[in-house]
Amino acid sequence: MAKKNTRNTRGKIIDAAWMLFYRQGYDDTTVEEIIEESGTSRGSFYHYFQGKDNLLSTLADVFDRKYEELAETMDPEMDRFDQLMYLNRELFAMLENSISLDLVARLYSSQLVTRGDKSLLDHGRTYYKLLRQIVLQGQERGELRKDVTVSELVRVYALCERALIYDWCLSGGDYSLTQYSRTMMPMFLREFRAGA
Repeated sequence: MAKKNTRNTRGKIIDAAWMLFYRQGYDDTTVEEIIEESGTSRGSFYHYFQGKDNLLSTLADVFDRKYEELAETMDPEMDRFDQLMYLNRELFAMLENSISLDLVARLYSSQLVTRGDKSLLDHGRTYYKLLRQIVLQGQERGELRKDVTVSELVRVYALCERALIYDWCLSGGDYSLTQYSRTMMPMFLREFRAGA
């Protein structure tokens, strides 16, 4: 039970922070506002985070919660390649509509210079677990190639997503990430379909 409360408190802080970052901007959001919005205490905040900058790496948590929601609502009969494309479109739509470009760019730049763990590459995340599950099922159902390992398929999928997000950030968001990925992701990954 304590673990669930821990997750809930940390999750409340993360949710409040990202909502405020989106609404007011990162620089104009204070720790006090995050504490107030999350309904937690100063002690709780500093138990989980050293400061506001530590919240930048929690964008991966926000993404993972979105993947958990999508996993529950996804049609289990859908072709697994189509499931991967669906996950991509939904995540990118959330990114475009709920998270500022500036914050995404900050996260990606922080991941490039960090010396420790890189949250985006943590294979224990829901993101990677869900991708592995879908790819394995796709191979078992004969929808995805079996001559390529699950790990390699997941690696390439994640690489393509990061490349699109990175380019979108570099371009200052001057095009729709969701619309562009709708065309590009199937093109990048079509060779992984069985019989392609």
